[in-house]
Amino acid sequence: MALRPLFALLLWAAASTSPAIEKATFAGGCFWCMEGPFASLPGVVSVTSGYTGGQKKNPTYEEVSSGSTGHAESVQIVYDPKKISYSDLLKVFWHNIDPTTPNRQFCDAGSQYRSAIFFHDETQKRLAEESKRAIEASHKLPGPIVTQIVPASEWTAAEEYHQHFYKKNPVRYHEYRNGCGRDARLKQLWGPDAGH
Repeated sequence: MALRPLFALLLWAAASTSPAIEKATFAGGCFWCMEGPFASLPGVVSVTSGYTGGQKKNPTYEEVSSGSTGHAESVQIVYDPKKISYSDLLKVFWHNIDPTTPNRQFCDAGSQYRSAIFFHDETQKRLAEESKRAIEASHKLPGPIVTQIVPASEWTAAEEYHQHFYKKNPVRYHEYRNGCGRDARLKQLWGPDAGH
């Protein structure tokens, strides 16, 4: 009988030390276009647009857009690992970018539009590298994968008017997305997996 309370205590201790939520940070060009694919996934708590990978503290959109700060437009995803895995998030990430173009995504050029995975721990790093190798081994893409896999650094949320832009301004968002050729290129690269 004494074992039962001890077992319950051990279970409680394990549950209280494992994080209930985790973070993933991805850069895939225009952050407007990266929010939607993740926001609708079961287990994703929030998706926020922002800037990371640069030198200046608390950069503004204008500063990042100039390409002078070293930041990339990115999304930070808060998720419940019991409901969705980091590997599942990686699949969605890859299928929403063109990983073959350096310092560019679709019609947006410059290092601020580079594609990158900013890992938060060694497990994320390993899974990101494994997913990249699997795509390379598949030989499905027309060129080498240039997406960076780098440690997460200081991250700054973008201005409020950028948050959830695809919902706030759907007409302008779809005009931009279509005009940029994003969906056409994704379909060319990934076929039926594009966007998923």
